[in-house]
Amino acid sequence: MSKHKITATPADGLEEYLLNMTRRRFFGNVASTIGAGLGGVALSSLLGRTASASPVLGANGLPAGDVGFRPGPHFAPKAKRVIYMHMEGAPSQLDLYDYKPELVKRFDEDLPDSVRNGQRITGMTSGQSRFPVAPTKFRFDRFDNNQDGLWLSELLPHTGKIAKDMCLINSMHTQAINHEPGITFFQTGTEQPGRPSFGSWMSYGLGSMNANLPSFVVMITQGVGNMQALSARFWGSGFLPSEHQGCRLRSGRDAVLFLRDPDGVSREDRREMLDLVGRLNEEEFAESLDPEVRARIAQHEMAYRMQMSVPELTDFSDEDPATLEMYGPDVHKPGSFAANCLLARRLAERDVRFIQLYMRGWDQHGNLPGELGAQAKAVDQAQSALVQDLKRRGLLDETLVLWAGEFGRTVYSQGQLSRDNYGRDHHPRCFSVWVAGGGFKGGITYGKTDEYSYNIVENPVEVHDLHATMLHLLGLNHEQLVYRAQGRDYRLTDVKGKVVRDILA
Repeated sequence: MSKHKITATPADGLEEYLLNMTRRRFFGNVASTIGAGLGGVALSSLLGRTASASPVLGANGLPAGDVGFRPGPHFAPKAKRVIYMHMEGAPSQLDLYDYKPELVKRFDEDLPDSVRNGQRITGMTSGQSRFPVAPTKFRFDRFDNNQDGLWLSELLPHTGKIAKDMCLINSMHTQAINHEPGITFFQTGTEQPGRPSFGSWMSYGLGSMNANLPSFVVMITQGVGNMQALSARFWGSGFLPSEHQGCRLRSGRDAVLFLRDPDGVSREDRREMLDLVGRLNEEEFAESLDPEVRARIAQHEMAYRMQMSVPELTDFSDEDPATLEMYGPDVHKPGSFAANCLLARRLAERDVRFIQLYMRGWDQHGNLPGELGAQAKAVDQAQSALVQDLKRRGLLDETLVLWAGEFGRTVYSQGQLSRDNYGRDHHPRCFSVWVAGGGFKGGITYGKTDEYSYNIVENPVEVHDLHATMLHLLGLNHEQLVYRAQGRDYRLTDVKGKVVRDILA
């Protein structure tokens, strides 16, 4: 293969260079590089353009990501972005969302064997001689002032203000019973590490809407009590090109590490350096045909743009006092859930595709009432403000908001039980999540559990179903959002998943 020479690159950067490429040169490169075609298109996507050509098909007749253009959208979307609040550690549905008033009469009774029915439990409670029923100590109220309104715990008074916008799903279930595989499954559609995360799939499937910010941004808040490990692979791109991985915004002096130029390096120097490195990388790509070379060019260009966009993004000085007050006093603390919720709204305004907020500390195996109360207080006002803020700015209809943990909590107590203090073990059989905006029905509860909140008795929703439904609202057919890696076609929903149409507006 002959070596391609780069004859000229404009000083004002890669964007003009791509615009000035000839049509013959562009399609010639795609044809000659086969799998590398995606890298160039991903680069254009990061620069704010979209690919109009049809995707190349894989062996099964579906779009094959490593040999063609990005595969979506497949039809007109209801939503164009996602804000996903992941409550790491598994919040107790019994104490927050799934109201079971009759359990008060069963305090300290053994959970009937007919309810558990030999289902597996973790090693943390398998040695207990008893499985005593622990009713919640918290009062529930019906919000939205109607007979069909949502039941919510007294721990979530601010969240009650958005009840009419929420679709509360009480019939979620998952395969995983421990945190690491549970979080991995909810983020990637499989318990096996190494697959692309939801945000990466969305970035790959829909591309970027903002040339100056990543399409997938992650923020983390430290919670109260027991906190599980949080791995960067939860927002990794797996086998997708690396430009689709999540970019973490930090709460320190530098929101993104290594973004600022070293002392003595001017912005003009930085531009000249990138132009030179870009020319060298293009020559390397012409020889190696490695799409990651172009992914690296895209990342360099994005970092250059972010040097200007990120400081403006994280500066709250242009927010009016009423808005700051709505998010609560913690909004002034960098890294708090309130500050990250406000950042999420600002990212949504700037058309970032996928915004993920992790809130750690929901793993209450003991002292649940005290720790859960502190956790709920840390998120309640901010998550309510986020939905209200999106709505008043006209963004909620096109923004899909998800609040979820990796699984739920058992009705029986782990360890000592009293009416004011108890703990709960992991429970994948049923748990609660809620969604809002983006084409979901508001003010409804979907799915039902038995009297112990142990098994689902009506309208079960599996994790793949939730993923398929969200992708549907984003204009993506989950069976056609496919990427071929190592001879196999992969997708977020694996070989499962159905769209839950009853919860769509």
